[in-house]
Amino acid sequence: MTGTWYAVGVGPGDPELMTIKAVKRLKECDTLAVPHKDRDQCVAYKIAVQAVPELAEKKCICLPMPMTKDRALLEESHSEAVRRTEDCLRRGENVAFITLGDTTVYSTCLYIKERLDEKQYATELINGIPSFCAAAARMGIPLVNGKEELHIIPASYQIEDALEQPGVKVLMKSGKKLSEVKSLLERQGRDVKMVENCGMENEKIYGSIKEIPDEAGYYSLLIVRDGK
Repeated sequence: MTGTWYAVGVGPGDPELMTIKAVKRLKECDTLAVPHKDRDQCVAYKIAVQAVPELAEKKCICLPMPMTKDRALLEESHSEAVRRTEDCLRRGENVAFITLGDTTVYSTCLYIKERLDEKQYATELINGIPSFCAAAARMGIPLVNGKEELHIIPASYQIEDALEQPGVKVLMKSGKKLSEVKSLLERQGRDVKMVENCGMENEKIYGSIKEIPDEAGYYSLLIVRDGK
């Protein structure tokens, strides 16, 4: 009998925000899969092991996932990850692939799940608290209220048209293009707040566009409203 593959969302950074179900799956799994070449350098692992210390003793496979838009490199890394995961599943091992935030929001695990589904392996997504919900809570503000719409936008792509949508805009993955994004939002007179490394030891909160630096880490998230 083949094993089951679980994608486990570990939340945005604070291990106390991991769900009971996520903790249970990680405790029960035979093999841990981390999206990094080095387990101890993987941000998701650093979060998860605080809630589940026994992960340090589990069998672990490292599956590097390059942050690139190069389709050939992505296909190569995803195919290799599936191949190594299959080796475990065929031996009857249940594999837990950890990922930051929620498993359904811009997560690398979805590419792996799609390929495993095509091969008819048993798979399951375990939700985690998404970063934009945690960021709003950390700032003590509503994410959306009343009739407000919510738009989740990957800021590493063109965002001008998306910013014209009504309601609240969440800009994810803003790090590398932060200076460009900040300049655009400032020209438009938007009300902007940002959390960098939400829930982690090096978390920083910025309450206005003027406070936001021109450079920040990859895990930077902006909440954008129309100017007041």
